Amino acid sequence: MGLFQTREPRKYRRISIYTSERQDKLDKLVRDVKREMGELPANDIEPDRFKGKFSQFTPRASQAGERENRLTWPLALILILVLILVWRYIVMGKL
Repeated sequence: MGLFQTREPRKYRRISIYTSERQDKLDKLVRDVKREMGELPANDIEPDRFKGKFSQFTPRASQAGERENRLTWPLALILILVLILVWRYIVMGKL
């Protein structure tokens, strides 16, 4: 019965949002040396080769990176003025 069973809590997975390039280079060097010594199997797939490749081959993703902000200052000022008028109408009941 699901009502009387307690759920097991999720396992903690620490995901670092800050990376150390120095540590990454050191880890890659250690892996390469171990692979040359035969301790690790030869790995033909390197994830570093695939970074940024998706956005290269999808036109919408590449355009999104190049697109500028469409909300210009005059449009933002007009929107603010309209919102002030709507607020004034709601508070006072007349324009």
